[in-house]
Amino acid sequence: MFENLDWDKLKVFIVVAELGSMNAAAARLKETAPTVSRKIDELERSLNARLLYRSPRGVTLTDAGKKTLRYAEIMSDAADGLRSDVLDHDLPAEGSVTLCTGDGLATHWIAPHLPDFHLQNPKIELRLVTTDRPDADLINEKADVAIQFQEPGRTDIVSKRLGMLHYVFFASPESIKIFGHPTSGVDLYYHRCIIHSGYVNQMERWAPKAKEFRDLIDFALVTNSGAVMVEVCANGGGIALLPTYVHGLQKNIEPLNLPEVAPIRFWLTYTERVRRMARAQIVIDWLRSLFHQQKSPWFKPTFMHPINYDQASLEQVEAALSEPESDAV
Repeated sequence: MFENLDWDKLKVFIVVAELGSMNAAAARLKETAPTVSRKIDELERSLNARLLYRSPRGVTLTDAGKKTLRYAEIMSDAADGLRSDVLDHDLPAEGSVTLCTGDGLATHWIAPHLPDFHLQNPKIELRLVTTDRPDADLINEKADVAIQFQEPGRTDIVSKRLGMLHYVFFASPESIKIFGHPTSGVDLYYHRCIIHSGYVNQMERWAPKAKEFRDLIDFALVTNSGAVMVEVCANGGGIALLPTYVHGLQKNIEPLNLPEVAPIRFWLTYTERVRRMARAQIVIDWLRSLFHQQKSPWFKPTFMHPINYDQASLEQVEAALSEPESDAV
């Protein structure tokens, strides 16, 4: 009899027992209520026991149902443990890894380094997904690894601080020639300004002066795309608030000689399940090297204005790079 016990029907039974309703279980499982009911009937026949009392108000467990639920949950936990402990064990690092992050980092920092990653790891399929909520995709297991701008408060998520983003204003040489170079934040009121919609939401936890900028400036363009911001700015469409790492990546924009607006920390996050995957660990190590603050000083906790990278002597730059890595991963 038990060789015909169907694990799929036991999983359906667990959901029905948890929700106390065939209809609710059907909605979660994305099946019809008659299909869910049929699977429960077939499970009861295979066990030769009645597991549920059905009524218009829902379902309740019989004594046999309570025992079945206990064993089914043990089996489910064992299956999760098997998947976590054995997945990818002793296999070569190959397969897919999904990385979720904002489109700015994805487009302007990660994407240019992907060809080298693929040369070094030809059997890893890296799926790069841009999203405004990478933490949500990680929790829902739509992502294996995420880069996010808020430290997770969950104990089941591993987080490693990657560094700090520093934001300054950029404009195209053509735009500066036509509209002039603002000499203070107040002057920005008379210019077309561009901002990311995510910055608007973040400003409440940014530095106080960031909120002052928001209250002072009427932004001509608000977009959820960092790529759009850079393209509009590079084509003379206005002054854009961008992270300092874009300096040098786009020839048609240059930083303005104005103070830093705000810094914001960001984290590399993943679950314990992912930690055990050889291919995911390679991606994690690669990302940590990509944002290493000695190699990429844009992400250091101490701010250096991009114009100083052009004007400073080699000795000054080297001195900046040799500062203690207090925020290093």
